[in-house]
Amino acid sequence: MLPLPLPLRPIRDDDRAALRTWLEQRWGTPIVQLDGRAIDAAALPGFVADHDDGSLAGLIVLLDEAGHSEIVVLDVLASGVGTGTRLLELAAIRARSLGLTRLLARTTNDNLDALRFYQRRDFRLWRLTPGAIDREREADPEIPLLGHHGIPLRDEISLLRELG
Repeated sequence: MLPLPLPLRPIRDDDRAALRTWLEQRWGTPIVQLDGRAIDAAALPGFVADHDDGSLAGLIVLLDEAGHSEIVVLDVLASGVGTGTRLLELAAIRARSLGLTRLLARTTNDNLDALRFYQRRDFRLWRLTPGAIDREREADPEIPLLGHHGIPLRDEISLLRELG
């Protein structure tokens, strides 16, 4: 028997402390480096998935810029049950409702699971930024040298989904 889908909802102001804690525990910090900018992911709009007890099961946080909405963080506790896909689709619906025509995602060269996830959901490879993580490491020395599967963490890959 498959588990029932978790309820999803927009991020509320009273979620900010829980988001900050989640990002600190799972990402090391709520601050995400994007193109030389330090972005506080816990302060951004997005959506969360809740467990029955009200604790977070997943989240997507978004940064809206000219013509697109960018996924700054997409993170779920349990993979393979559809929560990430449902959060992603809510982000696309939100972007369209704001008149935005593209959804952007970024990942690192070592994150093969993310590359597979996004490409299976209509994202296309858009841009490779060699050395982006090396440059971000200068601003945040806690970014590790090695990533998933022991792959050196160096480059950033952007993926784009046209929302039509």
